[in-house]
Amino acid sequence: MSIAVIINPKAGPGAGDKGRDRRDRAAQALAGTAEPVHITITTHAGHARDLAAQAVARGDRLVVAWGGDGTINEVASALLSTSSALGIVRSGSGNSLARELRVSPRPAEALRQALTAVPRTIDAGEIDGHPFFCVAGIGFDEHIATSFDRDTSGRRGFLTYVRLALREIIGYRPSTYWIDGRRIDKAVLIAIANSGQFGNGAVVAPDARIDDGRLDVVTLAERSRVLTMLALPRLYVGGLKRVRGVAMTPVTRVVIEAAHPIRFHADGEPREGSTRILVRVLPRVLRVAVR
Repeated sequence: MSIAVIINPKAGPGAGDKGRDRRDRAAQALAGTAEPVHITITTHAGHARDLAAQAVARGDRLVVAWGGDGTINEVASALLSTSSALGIVRSGSGNSLARELRVSPRPAEALRQALTAVPRTIDAGEIDGHPFFCVAGIGFDEHIATSFDRDTSGRRGFLTYVRLALREIIGYRPSTYWIDGRRIDKAVLIAIANSGQFGNGAVVAPDARIDDGRLDVVTLAERSRVLTMLALPRLYVGGLKRVRGVAMTPVTRVVIEAAHPIRFHADGEPREGSTRILVRVLPRVLRVAVR
């Protein structure tokens, strides 16, 4: 049995050689284990998924993703329905799954917890063939995820997300969608939640659980732009369900359609599908080593 640690050197704040620093810290934290440890640093998008697939093929019992939501999504996607368990060291801007699982923000402690934890099994979601573990989104949520991904300010994190949301909401034009044939006009937000969190503590689906065998579809239909702007801060106090125009529906699968190709994100990573996409839950497909 062996352990893999996959490090994204670009995730999170800070300057300098973060990859080498994190590699050294991981080696120090795991120095006492008798199991072989494979520590690798990613170099490009998709690399974490490839490295995780190699770890599964090698028979590693634990594969630790050190990075943000995108890195964790790549690694976890390669571990679906395998015996390898996911560990997390959080260093991103949102840290959705890490927050949901209450992973320690201290890297050495997170590594220790992952090393000694008895793995539990959680669900995943799948949108248009792309796995997600926290939230997938359509509409304004996707729009901000794309803007965040393209932002060139060099500053990540909560304040940048808020800045972009405040800037973009003024001119945003909501679209019409059909969810299992039900028409929703002026849909500002369609979130499909496996867990309750967007990241940074924002709670989009307070009733969502990562191991209940279902997804929660959250829709916000615009009544007025002012009311929409007033509703958004309620994400951070878990009060979105009390906003007029918001509906929350538990599902195991759902078909979403539009008159145009549907842009969406999966755990913050922007994608584009066709005019009809399938979303479904994948029950109990991921083992996570958390305490």
